[in-house]
Order: sequence, then C-alpha cells, then structure tokens
Amino acid sequence: MPGAYKSLFVVAFDLDRTGQAVPAFEPRQAPDDETAIAQARRLAESHAGAVAWKREAKPVVGEEGEPVVIWQAGSLGDFN
Repeated sequence: MPGAYKSLFVVAFDLDRTGQAVPAFEPRQAPDDETAIAQARRLAESHAGAVAWKREAKPVVGEEGEPVVIWQAGSLGDFN
C-alpha cells in the first residue's frame, strides 16, 4: 500500500536490583531485518537479553501496527 512502511528496532536489557529486566538504552532503529538481528545477537552477548522487532505503519491514515518480534534472547522487559 502506498504510504506504508516498516520500521525495525533493537534494544538490550539489563537486570535491576530486583532481577527485573529493564532497557539498557532507548530502542535503536535498524535499516533492515538482517542488521537488526545481527545487532541484537551482539547485544545479547553482553546484556541480560536483547530483542529485534519490526512494526508496520501507515502514517497517511495514522495507523501503527503491533510490534512483531523477529529475534529475541535472554531476559526481556517491556519494549513496546
């Protein structure tokens, strides 16, 4: 559909004092699925968890789809 696009994001999680997974930083955009997955894999090596997800959007009509996880590992918190 014209005006529709896909955004990809990556974020890592660390554990707080109570053992809850919290974002290590704000979600970062990635240019494509392959890059998002590669970044998430690298982040998972040094954090409690990591996730890569995509979201479809149609800004012309003000619609934003639900996040679709394309790769995840470890402990995850809220990333939506």
